[in-house]
Parts: sequence; C-alpha cells; structure tokens
Amino acid sequence: MTQPNVSLVTANLSGAWARAGSDDLGYGAGNFYRPFSVFSVLTLTLLAMLVVATFVWNLLVLLTILRVRTFHRVPHNLVASMAISDVMVAALVMPLSLVHELNGRLWKLGRVLCQVWISFDVLCCTASIWNVTAIALDRYWSITRHLEYTLKTRKRISNVMIALTWLLSSVIALSPLFGWGETYSEEGMECQVSQEPSYTIFSTFGAFYLPLCVVLFVYWKIYKAAKFRIGSCKTNTITPMAEVIEVKETSRQPQMVFTVRHATVTFQTDGDTWREQKEKKAALMVGILIGVFVLCWIPFFLTELIIPLCHCDIPPIWKSIFLWLGYSNSFFNPLIYTAFNKNYNNALRNLFSRQR
Repeated sequence: MTQPNVSLVTANLSGAWARAGSDDLGYGAGNFYRPFSVFSVLTLTLLAMLVVATFVWNLLVLLTILRVRTFHRVPHNLVASMAISDVMVAALVMPLSLVHELNGRLWKLGRVLCQVWISFDVLCCTASIWNVTAIALDRYWSITRHLEYTLKTRKRISNVMIALTWLLSSVIALSPLFGWGETYSEEGMECQVSQEPSYTIFSTFGAFYLPLCVVLFVYWKIYKAAKFRIGSCKTNTITPMAEVIEVKETSRQPQMVFTVRHATVTFQTDGDTWREQKEKKAALMVGILIGVFVLCWIPFFLTELIIPLCHCDIPPIWKSIFLWLGYSNSFFNPLIYTAFNKNYNNALRNLFSRQR
C-alpha cells in the first residue's frame, strides 16, 4: 500500500510542476492567454493590427501596379509577385496562426485544415523570401550590366525568376502531403511543419539559407559595383597634346597662326549624376530590404533547423515570437520598397485623392 501511495503523490507533484511551468510560459491555464488578462488582450490586439496592416499595405501596392500603366513592366512585376505572396500571408496564414495562439498553440480545427494552413504557410513565406531574392538579383544585374541587361532581357529573366520562385515554393510546401513527414498530431493536438530531419534540412535550406547566401553575395557585389562606379566618375581630366599646331592660310591671305599650349583641364562634378543617384538609392533600398529580411527570419529558421536535429525544444512563447517576427517581414516589404520609390508614393497619393 505504501508504494502505490508514494507513486500517486509523485505523479501529482509532477503534474503540478508541469502545470506551473506551463503557466509560467503563458500557456494552458496560464496568464498569457487568459481571456481577460491585460497582457493577452494587448498582445492579441497588436497581432490583429499587424495582420490588417500587412494585408492593406500589400493590397495597396497591388492596386497601384494594376491601375498605373507605367508599372506594367519590369521591375514592377517582381514587386507585384512579392506583394501577392505577402497578401496571401496576411489573408490565409496569419489569421489561422492567430487562432492557434488564442488556443494556447493547440490545434482544434482538424487534420484537413491543419494541412491546408501549413501548406499555405510554407508556400507563401517561401515565395515572399525568394521574391526578395529576385528583386535583389534584378537590381544587381541592372547596376553591374546595364548595357547588356536590356528591357527585353530583363523582362524575360524576371518572368523566369517569378516562375521558379513559385515552383520551388510549391515543391517545398506540398512535399509533406505526399508522405514526407507529418504535420498533424491528433493526440497532442499539434499542427506544425513536418519535423522529419531530412525534410527539415531540405525545407530550411530551400526556403531560407540558400536565398540568404544569394542576397548577401548580391548585396556585396552591388555595394562594390556602385562604390567603384561612383568613385571613378567623380573626377575627370582632359589633357591635350603638348605641342604647337600652326594653321596657315593661302599666300593671298594674311598669315594666321593659332598656337595651342600644353594645358590640363580638370573638372569635378558638383553633385551626383542622375544614374549615380539612382544606383545609390537602389543599393540602399536593397540593403535595407535584405537587412530587415535577415533580422525577421533568421531566429525562426535557426530554431526550425536545430530543434528537429537535436531533438530539443524551446519554450512555446519563444516559438510564437520567432514565428510572428518572420510574418512581420511581409509588413515591412511594401513599406521599404515604396519609401525608396517616388513613383509609388505619387501613385498612392493619386489613388487616395481619386477616392475622395
């Protein structure tokens, strides 16, 4: 009789400690998701505002591209592709993720909806990341190869990049549906990206680490090219031949002699040329776009790669923070791009003025 009683007490204490730990992290019966907790209401309100703002900003960019005829060409097709992926993140992924957070990261909507949500999550986020990469590559080629990178070539290459972006994203997103790992656990009420180690390596490298290497290399090349071009164009020197040239008319005319002495004419541009200013702005825009992309997504993908391989875990609250930090990249993308493009600013103002 003593042994069962000791076991029962131990089990009760273990359960109490587990619940206490869960409460400290803000899950289950904890304070973080308690319906009337001030912190939970504030957090969920901010997340809901992020969802709405992400959807509205990207939708405005899409409407601007559709309404303005001059935007129906490169590189605006790349921006449109990025805005489509970010609108899908805001419309199809973030709302269900918010419901997931409301339920304490427990999935109560069934297997089918879980698979749909995870598939769209991976598809849209991967497409958004690769669209940023495509924009960076387009800027790189337009700065370093502006003579060969004609409008026709640019259009063809951009269309190929858009097609490859969505094709690769679809392959990564749909692979678990064909048996590569499991996304739904009915017993634990869990809905998450497949934790199969081989799929984890494939998906994280295909969705983040490969484009990360590309954009970092591209920005390094853009910075070097822009710096070299701007530096080489700053000072220009013209030095005529150091000799005397005489020009004589016919003997019937008075003799005329023009003498050119050795001279050096040096001039320095007072300001940057139009192309130099454009290249500077493009390099700065791509740099900020890449920097925000890295800061938003690297915490999430580091944990996504490490956790399944080491069979370890982190507190659920940090999983939520890293996930929503990644989602916020879809909010920052249109803000960054429109901030460095006066045409978009003017088009957006005209859009609002017409509505009035």
